[in-house]
Amino acid sequence: MNRFDVQPLSKFAGSSAAIRRPKEITYFSYDEKHEYHLDERSLRYYYPPSLGADLSRGFDTFQQLDDTADDHLDGLLKTIRALEERTGSKQEADIITWRGMMTKVRALFRLRSHHEGGYKFETLSLLPDQWHPTPREFIETRETLVVNNYAQYCSVVRTGIGKAKLIIGGEVDAVWDCKPDNKDDSINWVELKTSAEIENERDMFKYERKLMKFWIQSFLLGVPKIIVGFRSKNGVLQRLEELETKNIPSTVKRRGKGTWDGNLCINFTANFLDWLKGTVTSDGVWRIRRRERTPVIEVFKHEETGYGDILSPEFVTWRMTLTERSTQDHQCKEDVV
Repeated sequence: MNRFDVQPLSKFAGSSAAIRRPKEITYFSYDEKHEYHLDERSLRYYYPPSLGADLSRGFDTFQQLDDTADDHLDGLLKTIRALEERTGSKQEADIITWRGMMTKVRALFRLRSHHEGGYKFETLSLLPDQWHPTPREFIETRETLVVNNYAQYCSVVRTGIGKAKLIIGGEVDAVWDCKPDNKDDSINWVELKTSAEIENERDMFKYERKLMKFWIQSFLLGVPKIIVGFRSKNGVLQRLEELETKNIPSTVKRRGKGTWDGNLCINFTANFLDWLKGTVTSDGVWRIRRRERTPVIEVFKHEETGYGDILSPEFVTWRMTLTERSTQDHQCKEDVV
């Protein structure tokens, strides 16, 4: 059994570890039936919702995706394979995973939750196209639309935290304007969140804890802006607040209750990922576990061989083929020399 000590947290304090700016390398979509497509058909555009909207309206007709079935990394690996087939080169990384898994690591394995009103807020704030070609009638009747979370645009980014090189996939809510033609330019993504209106110190404390989740989720995919919709106790949208992702940790440190530290989150993640790379050094299926109320993260081998349905057979076969091609190309170059 391999153990990583979480405590004391003070050992992760100090200047932030090196971070590589997330850059989108490819993308895919799930449509209204949650079927996979290697395109950007589910890309959405932000347009401010109307204040006073009832975020609980349509709750009885909410079409919620059944995510009890674990599809592992299927969509992500299928997209990476398509990119490698197109470019002819392997996408090198120490870790390939979903943003949700990295969010758990960064938040010391705290789990996220999503208020149903959050999905309604997204419906009220999104357009299927840029605003000028979108009919005014559609914009003004968004409150009546049936809410569902089947359709998703998923961005796949290359990034780095400390010494670890990562490829991360995750859903992004919307783009502020449009995706740039130059792939080296940053994309003005927008993350949409909701929160109960802040009425007292306790509410402020809870909101500050939420800000850590907001920051982590947006930071990992390179989302620069977060729009928070504050709702009343009755679920009515009261006001909007725009947050710059990069400024959230310093704002919390300067004006908040000091419940979390951005540098500590980054340093913890960098240390853990570096330790994980040095621990998982052989084939098989490994598991990461943190028992409730314990100060250690455990990593152990669950199966000596195989992939545990985590890697699809198609992806495994493809990577073997890619390795064989690389070996043959290298041999040909040596023969020429």
